[in-house]
Amino acid sequence: MGTILQVENLKKYYTKKNFFGKEISLVKAVDDVSFGIEDGQTLVLAGESGSGKSTIAKLILRAIPADSGKIIFDGMEITDKKEDLKKIRMGIQMVYQDPYDSINPQMKIKDIISEPLEIHKIGNAKERFEMVRQVLHEVRLEPADDIMEKYPHMLSGGQRQRVVLARALVLKPKMIIADEPVSMLDVSIRAEILELMEGLRQKHHISFLYITHDLATARYFGQKIAILHHGKIIEIGPIDEVLFSPKHQYTQALLDAISEPDPANLTREKRIRVNY
Repeated sequence: MGTILQVENLKKYYTKKNFFGKEISLVKAVDDVSFGIEDGQTLVLAGESGSGKSTIAKLILRAIPADSGKIIFDGMEITDKKEDLKKIRMGIQMVYQDPYDSINPQMKIKDIISEPLEIHKIGNAKERFEMVRQVLHEVRLEPADDIMEKYPHMLSGGQRQRVVLARALVLKPKMIIADEPVSMLDVSIRAEILELMEGLRQKHHISFLYITHDLATARYFGQKIAILHHGKIIEIGPIDEVLFSPKHQYTQALLDAISEPDPANLTREKRIRVNY
């Protein structure tokens, strides 16, 4: 397998100021981060809130500029040139945490999903309609013709997240960044969405960067994991190796935080295993 995404020595620092505008501290949001994602692989980026996970996603997509470092996608270093940005914004799609906030509530589902096709001038109206119908089948939103005519508020949270997935898939990306995609869904729905994402990964050979604080879902979905703490990757490797034999005390602390009915009676392996 080749490497679809390579991040090298990525840095993003912020200066914190007080009420009077005086600089009081330096925040190292992303501090010399490096990792690679292979074709068709899921890399989990795990850490607590504020560890820099979502900032890394924004840096990869060039939503915010990096202070230094390289982002190499599909063999090409991404800069701020127009052709580079077009490549990365077609080749890497984003699935956000809140499926309601990430889609326009005033648009019909068919328009939400076809919007990226229109932006990138792919197909005519008839072709785009068929692409939308096909991708709704892919994410198991049936009957597709009925779903297309609905508005987001008419769907459940799980259905809305499937719409967000469909919008990401319609451009046939090589990679999807999923930022806490199931954290706002009911527990009963989380397994369905993760199973769907895993099926899509295998069927279309899509690579995923799966951002989460939940090591239980991480093991369910990922093959490799990077533990992020205060903007630094402190541990990285095959997911079972890292979770069953953590080398850093922060990783162990994340493991200990996994919620179980009676953690005192469970082995580490059972604490990690998710009941999906």
